[in-house]
Amino acid sequence: MLDKSKHAPGYGSEKTHKQLKIRAHHLCCIQGFQGYGYSPAFVANMRTVISDIKAFPSRPIKLVSECDAICISCPSNRECSTLRSAYSHKIKNMDLVLMEKLNIEEGTVIKAEEAFRLINSKLNNASDIEDVCQICKWKKKCLWYMQTAR
Repeated sequence: MLDKSKHAPGYGSEKTHKQLKIRAHHLCCIQGFQGYGYSPAFVANMRTVISDIKAFPSRPIKLVSECDAICISCPSNRECSTLRSAYSHKIKNMDLVLMEKLNIEEGTVIKAEEAFRLINSKLNNASDIEDVCQICKWKKKCLWYMQTAR
C-alpha cells in the first residue's frame, strides 16, 4: 500500500477519485521509465506518480499539453511552463500529436487504465511512435519506445 503522505500535490486516495493532470506524451514515458531523469527529485516524483497510477488504475487522468504532475519536479519546469523556447513548443507538440493519433481532445478526462489501453492499441507501428517520440532525448533508454518502435 502506498504511503499517501509522500504524494505530491494532486494525489489522493482512489475513493476520492482525485483527478491527476498528465501531459499526453507522459503516458508513453510512464510505461518506459527505468529510473533515468533530469534530477534526483524528478526521478523520485516520477516513481511516485507511477506507483500511484499502478495502485489506483481507475484514477481519472486529465490529458493536457502543459506542465503536469510529472513536470512539477523537472529542473526545466519554469521554462516549460512559460513556453519560452522552441524546445518547449516541440514538447507541447509531442502531446498534441499523441492526442491527435488517439483522436482525443485536450482536457479529456479518462481512467488511467483506459488511457494506457488506448495508447497501446492505437500506437502500434514504428511510424506512429516516432511521430510522437521523435525529439525525446530519453527514447534510447525508454523500454516502451524500444519495445513498440520496432
